Amino acid sequence: MALNLLSVENLSKSFGERELFENLTFGVAQGEKLAMVARNGAGKSTLLNMLTGKELPDSGTITFRKDVRVGVLLQDAALPGHLTVAEAIFEGGSDALRTVREYELALADPTQHHLLEALAAKMEEQAAWDLESKVKQVLFQLNIRNLQQPIQSLSGGQKKRVALAALLIAEPDFMILDEPTNHLDLDMIEWLEGYLSRSNLTLLMVTHDRHFLDNVATSILEMDGGTLFRYDGDYAYFLEKKEERESSRKSEQDKARNILRRELEWVRRMPKARGTKSKSRLDAYENLKASTTTRKQGPELELNVKMNRIGGKVLEMKKVYKAFDGQPILKGFDYTFKTGERIGIVGKNGVGKTTFLDLIMGLQQPDSGKINRGETVVFGYYAQEGLLNADDKRVIDVVKDSAEVIQLADGSKVSAGQFLNLFQFPNEQQYTLVRKLSGGEKRRLFLLTVLMKNPNFLILDEPTNDLDLLTLNILEEFLFHYKGCLLVVSHDRYFMNKLVDHLFVFEGEGQVKDFNGSYEEYRSRKMHSDEAAPKVSSGSDAPKAMAAKSGNTNKIKLSFKEKFELEQLEQEIPRMEVEKAKLEGSLGSGLDHQTLLEMTDRLGTLTALLEEKSMRWLELSEKAEASA
Repeated sequence: MALNLLSVENLSKSFGERELFENLTFGVAQGEKLAMVARNGAGKSTLLNMLTGKELPDSGTITFRKDVRVGVLLQDAALPGHLTVAEAIFEGGSDALRTVREYELALADPTQHHLLEALAAKMEEQAAWDLESKVKQVLFQLNIRNLQQPIQSLSGGQKKRVALAALLIAEPDFMILDEPTNHLDLDMIEWLEGYLSRSNLTLLMVTHDRHFLDNVATSILEMDGGTLFRYDGDYAYFLEKKEERESSRKSEQDKARNILRRELEWVRRMPKARGTKSKSRLDAYENLKASTTTRKQGPELELNVKMNRIGGKVLEMKKVYKAFDGQPILKGFDYTFKTGERIGIVGKNGVGKTTFLDLIMGLQQPDSGKINRGETVVFGYYAQEGLLNADDKRVIDVVKDSAEVIQLADGSKVSAGQFLNLFQFPNEQQYTLVRKLSGGEKRRLFLLTVLMKNPNFLILDEPTNDLDLLTLNILEEFLFHYKGCLLVVSHDRYFMNKLVDHLFVFEGEGQVKDFNGSYEEYRSRKMHSDEAAPKVSSGSDAPKAMAAKSGNTNKIKLSFKEKFELEQLEQEIPRMEVEKAKLEGSLGSGLDHQTLLEMTDRLGTLTALLEEKSMRWLELSEKAEASA
C-alpha cells in the first residue's frame, strides 16, 4: 500500500460567522492523482492556500511526508515582475538545470555562440542533455519562445504558462494545481493531459475541466456542505454516486422533517408546568431539528431570463480584414449569421479569437470590409476579463447599475435582490463587496449582468473558467434550450461538444475555416489527416518532387509533429557540431590508445548521426518553405 505524501487531519476554517468546513480529514498517496470539486465559494482555494502555507487553519494539522518536494500552481501566477522568463523558469533549480538555462540563452543569442563549446562540455559532464530535451519540449508545447522577455510585460495567461513551465521542468514529487487548464489552448491541454498522466506523478488539483478530469484524475474529492466525499472513479462514476447520495440524503431528510413536524406539534401542545418532566424528549427534538438543518444548501441556481425577439437580419461580415501588431487576424472574412446558429471558435492562443469577438461587438474596427448588425439584435458579451472596476461595489449595486427590475422568461418581473437569489446570492451576501467574492462567484455575478439584458445573441469568451461543475451543468442546460444565436470561445471540450453545431477554426495568418461538426469530430479528422499525410523519403529533392506531382506546392504542409521535430533539429544540430569540433580538436593531443579508440568511435557515430539529422532538417525545411 502506497504511503501518503500528504495527510490532513481535522482541519477547520471559518471567516467570522461563516464556517467553510470543519474537521476535514483526507490523504494523498504517492502516485495518486486527486481532483477536488465543489461549489464556488465552498472553500477550495482556501484549502489549497492552507496546504501551501499562505493561510493558517483555525484548527487541525497538515503534514507532508519528510523530504517531499512540493510544487504549486495557483490560479493567479504571482511571478516577480523584474525577472525575465528564463529567470522565472530556471531559478532555484539544480546545477544541471542552471546549465541548461545558460546553454539555451547562448544558443538563442548569436553574440554568445563562443560559449557553446564550454557549455556543451558542461552539459556532458552533468549528463544534462536529456534534461535539455525535456526543457525544449515543455517550452515548445506551452509556446514560450522569448526567454529574455521581462515578466512584467506578459499578460495574465502568459504568466500562467510560464509558471506552469517552471513547475513541470522542476518536476517536484507532489504537485498542487489550481485550475491548470485556464489560459491554455486545446492543443496545450491535450499535451498536458498526457504529461500529467504519467504514473509516477502525484497530484492534487482543482479543475472544472471535465475532459481533463476524466483523462488525468484517478479519484475525485468533493467538498459539499463542509464535508468531504471521495469517489474512486471517473467523472461519470462521480455523477452517478453523487446522485445516489443526494437521493438517499433527501429521503432521510424528508423522513426527519415528518418526525420533526409531529414533535413540533407535541412541543406546542405541552403544558408549561410539565416541561421539566419531558426534558429528554425536548433534547431529542432539538437534535432532530439540528439534523434537518445542518446540511442546508443555498438557493438553487436558476437561469430564467426573457429573450428579446430577433428579426430576419442578424449579422453580416463582408470581406473583413484585420491585423493586430502586424499579425493578420482576418483576411477577407465573409459570413452571414442566421437565427439560432450555435458556433464554436477554436485556435491556438494569439491567433485573434478575442479580437474577432471585439470586432463583432464594435469594440474594435476592421481595417477594411463591412460588419452589418441587425436592428433587433441585442448582444450579451461575456468577456474573459469579467467585471471591470467593480471590486469596491456591493453585489446588489452591480445589478442595480443595470436595472432595478428584471423580466423573466414567463413574463413576470423580479427585483434586483430577487434576481440575485435566483443566481445563488442569498440576501446576506448581496451587501458584500465584490472583491470579497471567490473567483467563481465573481464569474457567476458577471454572467448574471450579461443575461439580465435579455440578449438574443450571446457571445461567450471562455465562460467555463472558474465556474464550479454544478453551475456549469446548469449553464449548459440553459444554453441547450436557448433560442438565440450563440458564439462560444472555450477550451472546455465537454462544453463545446454539447452546445455547438459547427466551428470557426482560426488557423493563423488570417485564415478561418468553417468546420461543420463538433469539436471531437474536428479533432478526430485533424488527427487522421496528420497521420495520413504522405511520408517523404530521404533526400532534399523529395518534397519538391511530390509538390510538382500534385501540381500545387501549397498543398504540402508540416504536421504538428513535424514542426516540433524541425525545431528540435535546429537546436540539436549546432550542439552536435560543437561536440564534433571538440572531438576533432582533441584527437591529436597525445591520448592513450584506449581513449583514442573511444573518441574515434564516438566521432564516427556522431558524424553519421549529424549527416542523418542534417538531411532530415533540410527535408523538413524545404517542406516548410513549400507550404509558405
